[in-house]
Amino acid sequence: MNIQLELQNITRTFQDGGAERHILDRLNLQVAKGELVAVTGPSGSGKSTFLSIAGALLAPTSGQVLVEGQAIRNQTERELAALRLHKLGFIFQSAHLVPYLKVREQLLLVAKLAGQDKNQAAKRADTLLRTLGLAHRSQAYPEKLSGGERQRAAIARALMNDPSVLLADEPTASLDAERGYEVVSLMAEQVKAAGKSAVLVTHDQRMLPLCDRVLRLENGKLTEIPPVQREKRQLG
Repeated sequence: MNIQLELQNITRTFQDGGAERHILDRLNLQVAKGELVAVTGPSGSGKSTFLSIAGALLAPTSGQVLVEGQAIRNQTERELAALRLHKLGFIFQSAHLVPYLKVREQLLLVAKLAGQDKNQAAKRADTLLRTLGLAHRSQAYPEKLSGGERQRAAIARALMNDPSVLLADEPTASLDAERGYEVVSLMAEQVKAAGKSAVLVTHDQRMLPLCDRVLRLENGKLTEIPPVQREKRQLG
């Protein structure tokens, strides 16, 4: 199994009225190449903290994160920024597109920051937009896009630098069921086709059948939800 994202014994604590509280408690996770993993859990369970640590945006109190087998502990801010730019792709709840850039320009900006060749970047941007059904919207500003189109643009942007790991934080929260399913379906297809590893944090039970594994975060730990239990929850 080719593991592209690994969290080893991740603990994150904070002080609350003089007492130490655990948000994450010796949490472990491995995500293989071509695998889409969903993480669910109640509000306040630490899902955002978990995703921030996985994405090198927040340092754990103890434990380590490995991306493509490389530990990121003790890296400088510059090294972490390069890691996020080249190895990690982020998809957020509200897309976070730059309002004054057209769709194609959103992708080219990412390539420019990474120092990609302009011609190669242009070709990759056009390929991604075609693949995600956005070629006809390449010159549109974010305000002119539907919710589903904005999220597809966010997926294209996240894939622009060919990262090994995709991290998505509630990407369907602002979408109806049909558009949400479409967005996660596209994400799942890209993970399989391009050999990415992906983690999807979601409350949306309807998206779970598209995922290879479903984990629940509670009391600081991840536990896998068997397929039978997943089906019961969806029916319920």
